[in-house]
Amino acid sequence: MNAPAFRALIPARIDQPAGLPEGDVYKLAGNCMGTTWSVRVVVRDCLSPRQLQADIAALLEGLEAQMSHFRASSPLRRFATLPPGCWMDLPAAFAQVMRTALKVAHLSEGAFDPALGSVIDAWGFGAAQRFSEAGFAPPAAPLLPGRRWQALELDDAGRLRQPGGIALNLAAIAKGFAVDAVAAFLTGRGLDHHLVEVGGELRGSGIKPDGQPWWVALESPAQDCPLPATRVALHGLAVATSGNYRRCYLLDERLIQHTLDPRSGEPVTHGLASVTVIHEECMQADAWATALMVLGPQAGLQRAAAQGLRALLQWRDERGEWHEAASPAFEALLV
Repeated sequence: MNAPAFRALIPARIDQPAGLPEGDVYKLAGNCMGTTWSVRVVVRDCLSPRQLQADIAALLEGLEAQMSHFRASSPLRRFATLPPGCWMDLPAAFAQVMRTALKVAHLSEGAFDPALGSVIDAWGFGAAQRFSEAGFAPPAAPLLPGRRWQALELDDAGRLRQPGGIALNLAAIAKGFAVDAVAAFLTGRGLDHHLVEVGGELRGSGIKPDGQPWWVALESPAQDCPLPATRVALHGLAVATSGNYRRCYLLDERLIQHTLDPRSGEPVTHGLASVTVIHEECMQADAWATALMVLGPQAGLQRAAAQGLRALLQWRDERGEWHEAASPAFEALLV
């Protein structure tokens, strides 16, 4: 039997609104965190889309100022310069992201690690993106960061202790948090019907004026990938995809992929090309997509099932053939 051309995922619970939302769908967009953002939101006549755009841009700018690995003035970058034993008072959003990052690091047994900044920089995938520079040379020997996330201490007051020499990198979770933050802002303004996207990570709430949910198509890992396309109804759900096909370079005929295994300090070598995670929180989906990508097809699927995650893993084997596997929670959404 031929595989379907596409498949659809519907949330198990759909909240029925009192009526169709009134207003027009406005599209707002901008730049942040080294990427782009966009919002589709049902806006009533009494609200100014221009002011809404400015408010969202200001919110995202505030988050980027806290957690950017591009800006030397950010608390994230300044943390790396602290002497051993010093504590830093983190802004509230930064502390919230770090708390979740450390939790996912624990639950994934180190497959996710927010303390990997120096290793990411050494392989050329940091803020400077040095892998694209002429003459760039990655580490000649494996970098062994150990379980560096375990050395971090975050207290109840939101203070983070520098154990010595740790550089943070939150690129695998900050965009997801930004999506959640914008969604919370819109809901707080009474704009319950919206679709938020930052750097390809998305979260949807409510419905469109025509009664349809916010349908999004999952990105294919390759143009020649024969696996069926997937569409998701983002109604109270978020989705994040981690893909090894986005940033890579060749080194002595070896493909160096941007996903680094914190446990070895080296790029992953398995054939996993794409991991998609669907979650109520985009921050969780973002972090777990990276963790499962590090773990690989078999271990990643096992971890997703153990954590009750809705996850889809797609990979190419040694013969170039495509395969995929979905967790039980992901399969429960299929219709």
